[in-house]
Amino acid sequence: MVLVLLGTFFVWRIDSPRVERFRAAVIDRIVPNLDWAMAPVTGVANMVSSFQSYARIYEQNQDLRRELQQMRAWREAALQLEQENAKLLDLNNVQIDPNLTYITGVVMADSGSPFRQSVLLNVGAADGILDGWPAMDGIGLVGRISGVGRNSSRVLMLTDTSSRIPVIIQPSGQRAIMAGDNSIYPPLNFVEDDDLIRPGDRVVSSGDGGLFPADLLIGRVALGTDRRLRVRLAADYERLEFLRVLRARPNEPIEEPGSLVAPGPAPTLTPEPADAPEGETASAEGTSG
Repeated sequence: MVLVLLGTFFVWRIDSPRVERFRAAVIDRIVPNLDWAMAPVTGVANMVSSFQSYARIYEQNQDLRRELQQMRAWREAALQLEQENAKLLDLNNVQIDPNLTYITGVVMADSGSPFRQSVLLNVGAADGILDGWPAMDGIGLVGRISGVGRNSSRVLMLTDTSSRIPVIIQPSGQRAIMAGDNSIYPPLNFVEDDDLIRPGDRVVSSGDGGLFPADLLIGRVALGTDRRLRVRLAADYERLEFLRVLRARPNEPIEEPGSLVAPGPAPTLTPEPADAPEGETASAEGTSG
């Protein structure tokens, strides 16, 4: 083997045209037939190249996953900003009585329960909030202020069981009481004439009793599964983010409840003096005539 290798070395080192042709003939004869011997080396080289390509693809995939996660976070933030912008635009576009001013507050938490439904706002007595003022979202009435702190207040929703709102159903003009029952479709009670009401009729506050100002949008009439007339509330109770608290006129305080039932004292009549002069009597008669 050593002699063959040395001979091959010397032959390959000889610089002669004949030897060059011999080398070319040997290469043409032997090298194509050595593909089977080079197959393992070629396979290993291909495996190394494929592994390097796989490593690069894996790194690119991880980078794309991180970018996709960031894009999802940005998309969520964009959707939240879009919803918040829509709420604020609704608050700006809602039509209310121009005599009513308002304070806009952010809903901090839902303090409701299966027996009580309310939310907390970040405005309170320091902002001039008073008990009983109505609160609206960008579309309809949500409830009224029931409990005021210095920097927060609680809004009792229309769906609460203790809520009773006098309403008018348009266009028929029927009056009724919307009573909360802890559902998103409060029923209508004490309706004057059910036959004049149709599903889809507009329901607004009547202003009776001074609880709410008149003509505040509440919702539309809907027929419940129990065949009762109910109200599909216009306010979006599932996404309460901002509420507009209307500065309504406070109710007149009742200090003497007895005066509401018992009539006031009868006016005292002063009898005409008997010894009045005849001229004065005649002038009095002429004045009364």
